[in-house]
Amino acid sequence: MKKTKYFLLLSLIPITTFLIGLWMGDVNTSPSKGLHETGSAVIPAMTNIIDSTVADQLSYTFEKAAERISPSVVPIFAEEEVTLESPYGKDPFRDFFGDDFLKRYFGAVPNQRETVHSLGSGVIISTDGYILTNNHVVENAKKITVVLEDEKKYPAKVIGTDPQSDMAVIKIDAENLPTALLGDSDNLRVGQWVIAVGNPYQLMHTVTAGIISAKGRSNIGLAQYEDFIQTDASINPGNSGGALCDLQGRVIGINTAISSPTGSSVGIGFAIPIKMARGIMKQLIDNGKVSRGYLGIILQNIDDNLVKALKLNNAEGALVGDIEAGSPADKAGIKRGDVITQFDGTNIKSSTQLRNLAARTQPGSKVKVTVIRGGNQKELSVTLGERPQKMAADQPSSKTLTNQLENTLGFELQNLTPDIAGQLGYNKEKGIVITSVASGSAAEDAGLQSGDLIKEVNRREVSTVAEFNRELSKIKKGDSVALLVQRGPNTFYVGIEVPLS
Repeated sequence: MKKTKYFLLLSLIPITTFLIGLWMGDVNTSPSKGLHETGSAVIPAMTNIIDSTVADQLSYTFEKAAERISPSVVPIFAEEEVTLESPYGKDPFRDFFGDDFLKRYFGAVPNQRETVHSLGSGVIISTDGYILTNNHVVENAKKITVVLEDEKKYPAKVIGTDPQSDMAVIKIDAENLPTALLGDSDNLRVGQWVIAVGNPYQLMHTVTAGIISAKGRSNIGLAQYEDFIQTDASINPGNSGGALCDLQGRVIGINTAISSPTGSSVGIGFAIPIKMARGIMKQLIDNGKVSRGYLGIILQNIDDNLVKALKLNNAEGALVGDIEAGSPADKAGIKRGDVITQFDGTNIKSSTQLRNLAARTQPGSKVKVTVIRGGNQKELSVTLGERPQKMAADQPSSKTLTNQLENTLGFELQNLTPDIAGQLGYNKEKGIVITSVASGSAAEDAGLQSGDLIKEVNRREVSTVAEFNRELSKIKKGDSVALLVQRGPNTFYVGIEVPLS
């Protein structure tokens, strides 16, 4: 791929410089001895133009961007005490030989407290010492040290951390520090040039270059709130908390993680958008914690089967799979099965987008929410609550959000008896229980499990297997059916295609 890019650049340069030469009058277009023999009279002039107008300007752009950002990106050294546990459990040799013997001949003593050193990066955001970094860089650290560009070392204290987004703010006691210019992550373009600055493998102030590979990456599994910028700029261990910048030297993301089978860069890196980081940073500095808006609903994306089964126009929006009783959404009149298409004036494309928008909204704010219910559009007003700090992720961790179905349902059902309801925790519930799921079936692909309770078929309640079969018989072969499923305390929707035979 890189060879192709270089080839395209080189193939365009002679045409460009030739046109520049025509405009400047430097290229002799008439037949001449020099041109006909080897072109030696023309090529040196073209080479000079290339050097001065294309290569130098491009290089200068990267140089200035690196020059602007590098002084404000600092290494962060963290020390953490850990317990070294024996892989064999309680070690009988330790009591007999003692710790000195084990440390001398084996290098470590099992179950001994030792200090582990780690290195990350941070971005200076104020002249008086506030530094933005990742939570995992400073989490559980007993001692944090920041080293500035002039090699002066400063102890740092944690101002606040936010594990749900993997952000943190620390501070050193210093003045007149070089600060980073924070850019705009909302208007980034895929393919845009960027540079990453950090301290990979203890190689201080390393600058790498690449492009933005994708935007809005989520469901990576790195944090509860994800809206990552993906880049192929080389990011390695030690880059965490460093800066991802545009070619103006403005920070547009905080480097966080890589996807790699080896632990080293393979061109898939992720950065937290600076707009998200900036809002979290302000709350951590002002309050020492992050308060997030809370709707109290479980959201899921809409696949093609659910579009057909629920008779929707398209797959855009966020489907409400469940609602917490007494939550802000419940009080506002949002119902299970609603499709939220707008939140505070923003069109909703996916459940992740809605989660992030709600989280960024100040608790207590009143916002307009547009929903599709039964084919009709409704506008509701919701006053957001505050999300509990230690609350689990609010969408089901199953494959129901990304179904890839085949031509069979692939599960067996049983009526819900009092004994089964007591065993599965479905007391006072109505529905039918899945007793088994065939391996490799559409049901398994959809994430259905033994013990799930089917409550509805295409929005119609079912209490017996006979009712389920009756509702299923109304569905044409090849069409999709929407099942409302309860697992534990939560419900969610699953779309499955009815087999053709």
